[in-house]
Amino acid sequence: MTSINILYEDNHLLVVEKPINVLSQSDITGDPDLLSLLKEYIKEKYNKPGNVYLGLVHRLDRMVGGVMVFAKTSKAAARLSKMMQENKFNKTYIAICHGKVDNSGKFVDKIEKLDNGNSIISKNGKEAVLEYNLLNYDEDNDVSIVKIKLLTGRHHQIRLQFSSRGFPLLGDHRYGKDSDDLPVALYAYKLEFLHPVKQVPMSFEIIPKNYGYFKKYNVNKML
Repeated sequence: MTSINILYEDNHLLVVEKPINVLSQSDITGDPDLLSLLKEYIKEKYNKPGNVYLGLVHRLDRMVGGVMVFAKTSKAAARLSKMMQENKFNKTYIAICHGKVDNSGKFVDKIEKLDNGNSIISKNGKEAVLEYNLLNYDEDNDVSIVKIKLLTGRHHQIRLQFSSRGFPLLGDHRYGKDSDDLPVALYAYKLEFLHPVKQVPMSFEIIPKNYGYFKKYNVNKML
């Protein structure tokens, strides 16, 4: 099995670091996906026969790494999904974008997911809200390193909301114009929520691995 960094595990939850360029769940490509890899991990670790239950509570884009939580029981899955729908998860991301953003701000839009896999700002979309703080501005390269609190979880929300204001994320070929082959500069840095059964606060934080744009701009030293 592909090596996965397990951050926390009990009878109800499995919290891991999703590697970049790994799907959250299977798609038509047939490429390795995190959900299947973790089911195999559980099957091997506990010597379980047959199918293994593991509930997908939320997703990260293929090229985005960071903290993800999975449910090991249907009860935990239902409770976590409800918390996610009610925006009771605190999700913090680190991103690097082109241009100089304000020291702090809040983006509010309506986002509509299209059949072709893209998303657009549209009056027919669902409300999308995020807040951010500027960690550093690199004047020589005209890029901003930002910490983002995601208040809703729309498709491609962070990438689209920054791009629509003239601040596309570095490495974003879909909503930006970069032509290099480095992964998009976005990382799911921190995840906070109440344990669905024990009702105690859970908090997991991972500094982005020292690769790509995060290495180039020494992001690790800012966190």
